Amino acid sequence: MNILETKGLTKIYGGLKANTDVDFTLARGKVTALIGPNGAGKSTFVGMVSGRTMATRGQVFFEGRDISKLPAHKRIQLGLAYTFQITSIFRGLSVYENVALAAGRTLAGTPRLLDEKVRAALQRVGISERSDQIAGDLSYGHQRILEIAMGLAQDPKIFILDEPTQGLAETEVDDFITLIRSLAGETTILLIEHNMKVVMGTADFITVLDQGMVLAEGSPKDIHENAAVQAAYLGTDVNA
Repeated sequence: MNILETKGLTKIYGGLKANTDVDFTLARGKVTALIGPNGAGKSTFVGMVSGRTMATRGQVFFEGRDISKLPAHKRIQLGLAYTFQITSIFRGLSVYENVALAAGRTLAGTPRLLDEKVRAALQRVGISERSDQIAGDLSYGHQRILEIAMGLAQDPKIFILDEPTQGLAETEVDDFITLIRSLAGETTILLIEHNMKVVMGTADFITVLDQGMVLAEGSPKDIHENAAVQAAYLGTDVNA
């Protein structure tokens, strides 16, 4: 069953088409990767899905409801969480306070419930021992993990991760793959990623964008064997 669907999603800046008639689905409880060369329109497309970019035309459906006109904060309330390519933490606050602020956006309840939510999220991503540390003092890798904890604290129905492994060391990438595998089934994940090791190690399904349009979609095996995808990546080995 699909939790999200787009129909004819298009974004035009002046005379430039960033995305053209993108039909796309997200299967509930699965990890779907959105890949493509630089300039393929991935970030613009995800911006339209999340409400941070308004589409020129087309529709976005969430659990069967047309949310095309809803702003980003309303989509967050429905259950769409989004981490950015660049870390968007509150650097002067503690790790705990960062997650508490995120959880408070969607949680209506007592301070005790909020505390339980925060501690559960930190435990889930493996940084509970850093709860009192100032977020800006964390390593870059741990800042990215903190962002994931902030997203999880919102109990997302869809968790959009935009280039989450950018700038991570190899060991941190391995830890990220393990984390995403552990989250599979608990939430629906849309992963925008260039690291094909991460894509092939986590995704149940892959959609490839090229020049703002869907080039191919299918299982990791299907994408690996697709000649058009290989050409779009200029011969890049998708196992690299």
